[in-house]
Amino acid sequence: MKKMVIGILAHVDAGKTTLSEGLLYQAGSVRKLGRVDHGDAFLDTDSLERARGITILAKQAEFTYGDTAFTLLDTPGHVDFSAETERTLQVLDAAVLVVSGTDGVQGHTQTLWRLLERHHIPTFLFVNKMDLAGSDRAARLEELRTRLSDGCVDCSVDVETSARDENIAMCDEVLLEQYLERGSVNENDIVRLVAARRLFPCYFGAALRLDGIDALLDGLARFGPQPVYPDAFGARVFKIARDEQGNRLTYLKVTGGVLRVKDTVGDTGEKVNQIRIYSGVKYQTVNEAPAGTVCAVTGLTQTHPGQGLGEESMGVAPVLEPVLTYRVVLPDGCDAHTMLGHLRQLEDEDPMLRVVWNETLSELHVQLMGEVQLEVLTQRMQERFGLAVSFDSGNIVYKETIVAPVLGVGHFEPLRHYAETHLLLEPGERGSGMQYATRCSTDELDVNWQRLILTHLAEKTHVGVLTGAPITDMKITLLAGRAHLKHTEGGDFRQATYRAVRQGLMQAQSILLEPYYAFRLEVPAENVGRAMTDIQRMSGSFEPPETVGEEAVLTGTAPVATMRGYWTEVTAYTKGRGRLICTLAGYEPCHNADEVVAASGYDPERDVDNPPDSVFCAHGAGYNVKWNEVPAHQHVDPGVRLEEPEEPEVQAPRPPSSRPAVDDKELEEIFVRTYGPIKNRGFDAFRSAKKRKEAPEGEYLTRIRPDDYLLVDGYNIIFAWDELTSIAKGDLPAARAMLLNILSNFQGVRKCHLIVVFDAYKVKGGVRSVEKDGNIDVVYTKEAETADMYIEKASYDLSRRHRVRVATSDALEQMIILGHGAERLSAQDLKWEVEQANEQIAALIAHFAAQMGKAPL
Repeated sequence: MKKMVIGILAHVDAGKTTLSEGLLYQAGSVRKLGRVDHGDAFLDTDSLERARGITILAKQAEFTYGDTAFTLLDTPGHVDFSAETERTLQVLDAAVLVVSGTDGVQGHTQTLWRLLERHHIPTFLFVNKMDLAGSDRAARLEELRTRLSDGCVDCSVDVETSARDENIAMCDEVLLEQYLERGSVNENDIVRLVAARRLFPCYFGAALRLDGIDALLDGLARFGPQPVYPDAFGARVFKIARDEQGNRLTYLKVTGGVLRVKDTVGDTGEKVNQIRIYSGVKYQTVNEAPAGTVCAVTGLTQTHPGQGLGEESMGVAPVLEPVLTYRVVLPDGCDAHTMLGHLRQLEDEDPMLRVVWNETLSELHVQLMGEVQLEVLTQRMQERFGLAVSFDSGNIVYKETIVAPVLGVGHFEPLRHYAETHLLLEPGERGSGMQYATRCSTDELDVNWQRLILTHLAEKTHVGVLTGAPITDMKITLLAGRAHLKHTEGGDFRQATYRAVRQGLMQAQSILLEPYYAFRLEVPAENVGRAMTDIQRMSGSFEPPETVGEEAVLTGTAPVATMRGYWTEVTAYTKGRGRLICTLAGYEPCHNADEVVAASGYDPERDVDNPPDSVFCAHGAGYNVKWNEVPAHQHVDPGVRLEEPEEPEVQAPRPPSSRPAVDDKELEEIFVRTYGPIKNRGFDAFRSAKKRKEAPEGEYLTRIRPDDYLLVDGYNIIFAWDELTSIAKGDLPAARAMLLNILSNFQGVRKCHLIVVFDAYKVKGGVRSVEKDGNIDVVYTKEAETADMYIEKASYDLSRRHRVRVATSDALEQMIILGHGAERLSAQDLKWEVEQANEQIAALIAHFAAQMGKAPL
């Protein structure tokens, strides 16, 4: 009988668990159709899952359809538990990606698609909720083909065979030629294309009504790939859990040979005591599990998710990582070490829960994906250990990387010890993580020492020099090294390697990275202006708004630090009609690196756990050599020289934009022409933190006030307001005076810091002047400087610390100031605000007049 392990994946609320229930019911595995909203779903067995109506842990079910035995793994859909989904992918033969017929492809859908592509898993698609209003089959199919792959083909039963075969043949050139000759596509060709991820069969239906379920089952049985397993034993661990009696369960898939009870597996010599085949909460014990079986075994205490047993290799490193960190507030009567043991047990089950023990402060910290995971962790601690744990406000998990290659050298030579290591540190692609390699000759350093150095590189989380955050997106290559025949011990190369990494980072041009969300924000059309302004203020970027019915949809990215908790604001200002969906997009350069570095107060030279200096020996005693002097004392020439870069450049996050009037490349060219190359702000922040002083505020104002700023393009406004335009045609100075008078009243009501800028760039020999007109700063630009140029620079400098708005109707200028984090205000918008201010003044005068009229003479 054919055996397949399939997984069900989807973004939250797409109907993934409902589809799983439908598959089990139609296949005859369950007699009653459970529902998530009724709390009786067959696979949502955990009390927290039933209470919240979401899947938290991957669940297993067994069923048979035709001549195929299926193992179904239902995975979490919420982004906070995406790591559970990613671990499960490593044991799948095929996947079913569920898409909502009303919502379409969401941000998390694309994240799952990339993960499926990364693990090269054959994928079927099921478009659910097609019975609801707003679902359009043709539109959804076109969206799948556009946003996921051209290989998405409608294989529903109501599609004509000829039309289906023609679309399938278009996925492969060889098959297309065969199709043109014989006029049909055979089943083996379809299976081959599905296995190669060239074809993605799509089915449409409504899982709650069991519509389309049979067609999906038939497609999985007919077109799903049949894996070929080797004879030698192998297994892949994907999950750790505990049963109700507290027994540790290792969930694995046998990928070769046969696993039997009492077999010894792994390097620890532990034996398998029991093999369980789960289906929901129930299980049956078996004496052996052949290849292709997903089971849980007892007796193994040293296993971990992603581990390969027998002939199976280790799994790939996870893409998704926790981005928030919280300090554990210990309950009364519980000491830190007891709590650490409990948390380590939960960490064993969920590797995405990172537990950090700060020995110096005697504090416990946990790193998580989001606040929902934090709430689940709190309830788990209460249920399993009876502890009412609380957490303080979370912080962002920052990371660091470098922008240019650098050489690092570490030397460790106290008396009767010796080791020297030379490393090349190179920046990697964003999201690539840490990679290690060697280019050292075995004639120079024995292969055993080289392997030991690579082990030491990988065994530790190395930290950067800006804030002490973990480094990432780097490749570290061993170039050279030296050992002593008599005095070198294993620990010597550990010290030399750590110091080489640190010494290289001290020289490198480092940047600070922060996590970014990819978001989809759905708001009523009347709230889209507020939404765009909020995203700009959060240092986010977004695509032009899309209109879907009476709603506007914004998609883009924003820092996790600024968007955390924004969903509560969305609910408030849209009166419950808005919806925000966030998925982790990865790490990008920090939007406020200067502030973060300064707030951390980290001094890399005082970090005793990560010393950058080296130890040399002379006259029978070891002595310390500062990191910047080590190359002058080194014993080995690595044989590599690096050219100094003329000006380090960092790829900054895409600037916020609400109108794609100018493409990114052209906008960047304008930015560079105006302000020069994009600088490495992370490295600048490090240097400024070392100096312990703040950067100057700028030359355009004599002081900085902690309120909002409004910059007005004077002549742009004059020639945009009809009443001022008519005056300007006869007397331009009079029009300027009238505008300043109008804005003076406006400033008196709004209480913002108002700067009006007038062009004087054609005045020969003119110098910039700043005058005070009542409560307004009036700027006349210097020769060859336009008001646009001045405003662009001022908005760039001011927006780093203040909320800045710019009043202008110049489209290009609006694009540029949006990229600086400022907010735009059109001439008509300013006019409306001025009119509102005048109405407030009139109402205030009327109020005082009425009071004076009532006062006795």
